[in-house]
Amino acid sequence: MNPADSTALPLSSYLKEQTTSTHESLDRRIMALSPFSSRERFACFLRMQLRLHHATAPLYQNPELQAMLPGLAERSRLQAILQDCTDFNISPEEQEIDRETGSMINPASTNEALGWLYTHEGSTLGAAFLLKHAREQLGLSETFGARHLAGHTDGRGLHWRQFKQALDDLELTAAARTEAVEGARAAFTFVRTSVEELMADNQPATAV
Repeated sequence: MNPADSTALPLSSYLKEQTTSTHESLDRRIMALSPFSSRERFACFLRMQLRLHHATAPLYQNPELQAMLPGLAERSRLQAILQDCTDFNISPEEQEIDRETGSMINPASTNEALGWLYTHEGSTLGAAFLLKHAREQLGLSETFGARHLAGHTDGRGLHWRQFKQALDDLELTAAARTEAVEGARAAFTFVRTSVEELMADNQPATAV
């Protein structure tokens, strides 16, 4: 697809096209670090997720973004991940480190923030796969330890399609779409850094 065709894509499709390789690489890295091999390993995964949720939490409460994306505030899963961390006895000190790390994130523009939200909301689809592993290998559930991986009551697919449609309904300039891509890539980079710091650094050498 040439650049002209690319810019004609709906925003959600354009973001996917521009980030697929990065996304797939991140997924492979996370699974290579065996987050479901033990509850200790999953706790490292939880802290990585906690950083991302703190990074995006202000975006879900942003009035401008709420006006652009109906129902945005209700999509935040910060409280669910905090409950999961409590289930796993992740210390207040560790949680504070993760909060501070996430709070350092401040997208440079509303358009970049859209890219961050695209990346975070897109993870809800893959969460079905993660929840299955958490349930089967660690005995976790939507009510203990894996609340943040639970699907929406309306269904994951519908919830995601509604978000994508809201994105695609936005009328953005080519420059604004580029900013959104930059935001999405920044979100993936942030997660990858957190994975390396929290999961790889606590992994046996043979698995790194």
